[in-house]
Amino acid sequence: MRQSILLTAVLSTLSFAQVSYAAEEAKEEASDWTATANIAVVSDYYFRGISQSWHKPTAQGGMDITHSSGFYAGVWGSGVSPNTYPDANTEIDVYAGYNGTIPVVEKLGYTVGVYGYMYPGGSWKKYRASNAANPNDVLTPRGGRWDTYELNAGISYDWISAKVSYTLTDWFGADKTTGWDGSTKGSTYFELNAAYPLPWWDLTLIGHVGRLNVAGKLDKSFTPDGVNFPSTSISGATDPDYTDWKIGLSKAFKIGKTEGWNAGVYWVESDNSRYWGESGYGGTSFNGKGTSTTAQSKNLNEGRLILTVGRTF
Repeated sequence: MRQSILLTAVLSTLSFAQVSYAAEEAKEEASDWTATANIAVVSDYYFRGISQSWHKPTAQGGMDITHSSGFYAGVWGSGVSPNTYPDANTEIDVYAGYNGTIPVVEKLGYTVGVYGYMYPGGSWKKYRASNAANPNDVLTPRGGRWDTYELNAGISYDWISAKVSYTLTDWFGADKTTGWDGSTKGSTYFELNAAYPLPWWDLTLIGHVGRLNVAGKLDKSFTPDGVNFPSTSISGATDPDYTDWKIGLSKAFKIGKTEGWNAGVYWVESDNSRYWGESGYGGTSFNGKGTSTTAQSKNLNEGRLILTVGRTF
C-alpha cells in the first residue's frame, strides 16, 4: 500500500512537472501577443474638436491586441448623440495597423493603419428637419450610412508625433444624395500631437493641433423633395473645414492595489463657428427636435474643459 501511494505521488509529481513545463512553454510561445482592455467616462466626447455627445457626458471602452512585430488591432466604442447621428446612440470603431521603428535614428518611429467609424442603426435616411412645420420630414431620403473608413500614416520622435488620415469612403456619408456638391472621398485630417512627461507627480503634458479638409462643400440648391432645403442654415456657411486644438494634463495613478488608472483635464476647441456653431449647418440637430420656427442647435465646436477618468487592464 505504501509503495502504491509513493508511486502515485511520484507519477503525479512528474505529471505536474510536465503540465507546468508545457504551460510555461505555451506561455512563452504566446508572449509575443498582448491583450488589453480600457474603460472611461468623459464629461463631453470631443472628436477632432467637435462634440459628438451634444455636450453631455458619456461612457467609452475598448479592447486591443498587439504583437511584438508591431501589428495591432482593436475595437472601441462610445456613446454619441442622435441629434448628430439620427437613430444612432453608439459609435463603434474598428482598426488595425502596424507600428515600427526607423533604426537609423533612435526614438524615431512610424505607423500605418486603417480605421473605421460605424454608427449602428443610423443613416442619412433618418435625417429629419429640425425647424420644419412637420419635424418628421425626411430631408435626405436617398442618403446612405454615416459609416466612414480611413487610411492613416504617421511618424513619431520621442514624445511628439504627426499623422495624416485619408478617407477611403465619403466623409461621414456626405455626397450628392445628402446635399453636397459631390463626393467627399479623399477628405484629409492632419494632426500634430505631443505627450511630454513632466518631472512632477507622474503628470504628462498633452498638446494637439489638427486640420480638417473636406473634399466638398454643401450644395445650397439641393432640394430632394422640392420643398425643404437641408443644406441651408442661418449663417449660410457651406464649408466645414476647420482647425482644432487641445491642451491639458493627464495622470496615471493607483486605487488601492489596482493599477492602470488614469485621469485627464483638457481644454478642447476648434474654429469655423459659422458652420459648427448654433447658427450653422453643422451645429443644427439632424433629429427633428426643434419647433416649427426654431431649430434645435448648439455650438458643437466651442471651447470646453473636458474631464476624463478611466482604467486600462
